[in-house]
Amino acid sequence: MTGDVEVMGPVSYLVVEFPGNKMTGEGMPILVDLVDQGVIRILDLLFVTRDADGSVRAVELRDLDRAGRLEAAIFDGVSSGLLDESDLAEAASVIEPGSAAAVLLFENRWARSFTQALRRGGADLVAAGYIPLDAVAAQLDVAEAADG
Repeated sequence: MTGDVEVMGPVSYLVVEFPGNKMTGEGMPILVDLVDQGVIRILDLLFVTRDADGSVRAVELRDLDRAGRLEAAIFDGVSSGLLDESDLAEAASVIEPGSAAAVLLFENRWARSFTQALRRGGADLVAAGYIPLDAVAAQLDVAEAADG
């Protein structure tokens, strides 16, 4: 397994909240396209709900797709086993009660050759992260007001 990890790109995760458990499926074709283009490789795609009383439970995508719009079959069984119950509980803790969340763990294949070159040079990728777009927009507003 160590050899496989050395040839992988950086691995990232996203937690996407669906308020009121409402999923439109609008992002699904784009996710499929990113996989088809080789930009990312999905390692895990799990779903969790946080009930109004705060209780957390894992759910199947088809259970959230009450209107039959999501074409969930393409994602059935996508699991590397890297995410566990504690990851789902942590994801659920950041969403509002009465909502669902998708937890997506993926390899950034677009960065594979870059990270391999860094490793060959003796470097290690030791941290990465994402900044929520709302936080970026708020900070840009502050900066714009200061330049005012």
